[in-house]
Amino acid sequence: MMTDNSSPHDSGNLYIASILGILLMVVAAAVVWVAQVRPSVAVEAAPVEQPASAPAQPESAPAQTSTGDPAAGQAKFAQTCSACHGPTGEGIPNLGKNLVTSEFVAGQTDEQLLAFIKVGRPTSDPLNTTGIDMPPKGGNPALNDTDLENIVAYMRSIHK
Repeated sequence: MMTDNSSPHDSGNLYIASILGILLMVVAAAVVWVAQVRPSVAVEAAPVEQPASAPAQPESAPAQTSTGDPAAGQAKFAQTCSACHGPTGEGIPNLGKNLVTSEFVAGQTDEQLLAFIKVGRPTSDPLNTTGIDMPPKGGNPALNDTDLENIVAYMRSIHK
């Protein structure tokens, strides 16, 4: 039924707008779901214990000269860590911490960071402030110690 103020195209535009709105809602829901589910999937496969050598609170660590290759670390970081920590390490809200200005990163030795990355940080850890699991090795079990040393070297190169 058409009124004097409507045209046959109004109902077509309304239909298209409704479809676009529904698609946007589906995409938004998928993004939220992936953000909540993705990090926890890897942790379920391999329960994690916090290393005994990792300090509970960040402490001032001596200046680090990393043995890893920052360029190789940047490539591995982009593949594994950037999903939560962002492409430049500045963090993604409600997913991963900002590593560029992190007091935790500054307070750890390279060996402590390597040990931390190997085991991650479950949501059950009282120091986890994101409410999202950091899976061991960022969810990439294929990373070896050399890869992790390179990632630590990259993290040192971007830290301010």
